[in-house]
Amino acid sequence: MLQNILNTFVNCFKIPELKSRIFFTLIVLGICRLVSMLPLPGLDGQALLEYFEKLAAKDGGGLLGMYSMFTGGALERCGIGSLGIMPYISATIIVQLLSAVMPQLSKLAREEGGRAKMIQYGRYLTVMLCLGQGMAMAYAWENPKYFDGFTGQLVQDPGWGYRLQTTLLLTTGTLLTMWLGEQISERGIGNGVSLIITVGILARVPQTVQALVEMFFPPEGIERQFNLFHGVFLVALLLFVIAGVIAVTQAQRKIPVQYAQRTVGRKLVPGGSSFMPLKVNYAGVMPIIFAQAILMFPEKLLDMLGKSLEYKFLEELALHFREDQYFHMLMFAGMILFFSYFWVATQFNEVQIADDLKKYGGYIPGVRPGNATSDYLHHTMSRITLAGAVFLVIIAVIPQLMSRSLNINYYVAQFFGGTSLLITVGVVLDTMRMMESHLLMRHYDGFLSGAKGGKGPRLRGRF
Repeated sequence: MLQNILNTFVNCFKIPELKSRIFFTLIVLGICRLVSMLPLPGLDGQALLEYFEKLAAKDGGGLLGMYSMFTGGALERCGIGSLGIMPYISATIIVQLLSAVMPQLSKLAREEGGRAKMIQYGRYLTVMLCLGQGMAMAYAWENPKYFDGFTGQLVQDPGWGYRLQTTLLLTTGTLLTMWLGEQISERGIGNGVSLIITVGILARVPQTVQALVEMFFPPEGIERQFNLFHGVFLVALLLFVIAGVIAVTQAQRKIPVQYAQRTVGRKLVPGGSSFMPLKVNYAGVMPIIFAQAILMFPEKLLDMLGKSLEYKFLEELALHFREDQYFHMLMFAGMILFFSYFWVATQFNEVQIADDLKKYGGYIPGVRPGNATSDYLHHTMSRITLAGAVFLVIIAVIPQLMSRSLNINYYVAQFFGGTSLLITVGVVLDTMRMMESHLLMRHYDGFLSGAKGGKGPRLRGRF
């Protein structure tokens, strides 16, 4: 099996077009890492880096730690790319959600050239979000009291000159990263934005390796808590989790579709059979991101209100929202379930799908066209969404349980589940699938097609 994978990698560089795309992608990703590492003028990034390292080793850094992960560590280094690609992703998500609730945008998305218009609106919204978030971040760096437990000063020369300069540089860094991601999607291999996020996540691997070594070989004066048995357990758990993520990420419920014979103009179009793939994990990683972002605020707000209003019960209630409490985990799991169904409800339009099937003469065997088809798709999607949501809950709580119950460094625990693993595995599979399409067009064996002739082992469904 390993020999087949190595031969496939060698075949990738035998195709001139694919080889040039791979090298272009690697060069652009290197430029993106350079943008994230360049420091902003007038800021002491080293002091903030030390603060983030202590915070991440303890509890992952909360919302700041999650945001820093998407920026590839640029936030904690006060880099030009500190905003990362997140404003562009946020703008894209906002436009998608608005198109689901606003008839004008929904109609525009279905028109010819409407997709280009939607992308343009997303870019305009990205600039607005960058300006707002950039000014907020510049103000936060100027007032480090907003970072819990941070002592010191970050800005050398505070004032409006510093704020405007920092906001402009942060906006430029995000727009440059967005443009580079689009260049990868057009001229490279894979989805550019997703690859940039993945490379930022993998940039933490050196810190993870260092933390892993210190777990089994601690410095002098510190008692060793982990042995060979723990190491074997971690390796087995990692392989099991990765296999589960791959299986669920690729899992589909294939709905059979039959097309009747019909006449188009003077031409008779024969019927046929096909299937409609419904992904088990349709929402992807979005429910985890939404749940994490929302649950970061109750603890801070309740604690602040309790201290300012001198209400002791608010401070005690705030303690239950800490990440090491079981109440927080239950809320976290419940919100993942809710946002899984929310995302499917806003993005999966079963009424439109049923109308399109009826329009083109397609039907699901045993189900009447129209409303019956819509109800069938809604019922089917609800059932498989539950399976995908439960899977997301399990994956999301693994790092928290490992960090708090087993006292494992969070840098290590985050690669056993959560957003890091889901994004990395999903992007790697997507990139390998694109590379495989180039290989198969030139009659080479691919990564995902098994052994020679595509007869390797596969997960099979009912259809």
